[in-house]
Amino acid sequence: MSYDTLEIQSTHGVALVWLNRPELRNAFNDVLIAELTSALKALAADESVRAVVLAGRGKAFCAGADLNWMKKMAGFSFEENRADAMALAQMLYALHTLPKPTVARVHGAAIAGGLGLVSACDIAVASQDAEFCVAEVKLGIIPATISPYVLAAIGERLARRYFLTAERFTAAEAYRIGLVQEIALPEELDATVNAILGHLVQAGPDALAATKGLIRSVARSPLTSELVADTAARIATARASAEGREGIRSFLEKRKAAWVPDLESAAKEPRRRKKR
Repeated sequence: MSYDTLEIQSTHGVALVWLNRPELRNAFNDVLIAELTSALKALAADESVRAVVLAGRGKAFCAGADLNWMKKMAGFSFEENRADAMALAQMLYALHTLPKPTVARVHGAAIAGGLGLVSACDIAVASQDAEFCVAEVKLGIIPATISPYVLAAIGERLARRYFLTAERFTAAEAYRIGLVQEIALPEELDATVNAILGHLVQAGPDALAATKGLIRSVARSPLTSELVADTAARIATARASAEGREGIRSFLEKRKAAWVPDLESAAKEPRRRKKR
């Protein structure tokens, strides 16, 4: 499928989703929101996709909302604004609940909704030159739709500072507060992302999806007897599954599991073609 605001590349089980409005620093508008939501749903259903990387073309990851789109929204009624905001909220939810691991590749600016995208991903890697900001209050609005994901990433106390001051902060600060898990030199950003992807594609696809569901469930639940029973049932289900049985067999037989891509053969293929 072709998109006006996205570019999607797939190789070795990894889908690289580029926000592709570089002239506007990949700012959101209603088209980008709709297209990214559609793309995420398609990737969720694509069994060949093992992990998803979200990145931005041009000089920035995502600078938040498109100014022309914001001007348009200023004339909306409450109901029109609610419908518009719901589309953004559903896009962030689709990213957060995608059954595949998601990695944000962040460079340049990640502002407002762009910071929300970073927070909604499972893993975030930032270039040392990246800048972050929850800018909404300086525009007289609030960071409502991104708040569940940013709060989960950095906690309430830090959210009070950065939501209320709307100050910019660096990649080093984003790492310190837990918004990103890795920072890299600009020239090493892709290598750092690829190293993480190398780990992700070793894991069972069903196990990854189930583990994401486990994290969401346990993180929001008190430690009760019901939770203990639920975790026991989840591991029993995984052990009894075809993927679980294959994983244990492959470990005991000291071989790669059936789902592990043969990256070495794939890497050699272009060289073999060159010699012909």
